[in-house]
Amino acid sequence: MKSSTFAHPAVVSRDTWLTERKALLADEKELTKHRDRVNAKRRRLPMVKLDKTYSFEGPEGQTSLLDLFEGRRQLIVYHFMFDPAWDEGCSGCTGLVNAFGDLSLLNARDTTLVLISRAPLAKLNQYKAQHQWTLPWVSSFGSDFNYDFHVSLDEAVAPVQYNYRNQEELGNKQERHFTKGESHGMSVFFRLDNDIFHTYSTYARGCEGLTDSYSLLDLTPYGRQEDFEESPSGWPQQPTYG
Repeated sequence: MKSSTFAHPAVVSRDTWLTERKALLADEKELTKHRDRVNAKRRRLPMVKLDKTYSFEGPEGQTSLLDLFEGRRQLIVYHFMFDPAWDEGCSGCTGLVNAFGDLSLLNARDTTLVLISRAPLAKLNQYKAQHQWTLPWVSSFGSDFNYDFHVSLDEAVAPVQYNYRNQEELGNKQERHFTKGESHGMSVFFRLDNDIFHTYSTYARGCEGLTDSYSLLDLTPYGRQEDFEESPSGWPQQPTYG
């Protein structure tokens, strides 16, 4: 098949390309500065003291949220989607964890990362061994943890909220699939002595920074090949992949 049959950017001279590239560079620099400003605002976000003690099942038996810090000041929790009735974890969450590289810098900067799911520990251990993961992973089965941090959604247990929208708002935005069952997210906690504070949670696309694949695809003409992306003006429809 000839290459001309594929959707692609316009073909121009090197001088024209350089002019366009410099204009884009200015936008990229502003995006970097804006990201720095957003990160600074995130660091200044106030925190809330937890008034509940959570218990999890880990490799050494029952463990608390405080134990998960492993003596460090900061704790990052990835809420891995794994319903107690499932035999396997969420494929999307699996892809994110598979994409993790060397995380030793976290521990060196007084930070611990742990996976938490509602499935029983035996299922988590089996899935962890299958994928040869070494990250700590504990079960929140029987705990309020997933419901309190809005990644297990059941209105019979707790008011439904996902990504800071209540059930009515989710329905209005045609996101009804986020009103029941398991969802993923990431939460951050801070420790002052034995007091634990919730500083941040993010959901949905807020977790996509956990993998470099999206950032790398963002550099290419076809991008992520997702429905939400805007096709360049004048392009034929770019291909989509399942």
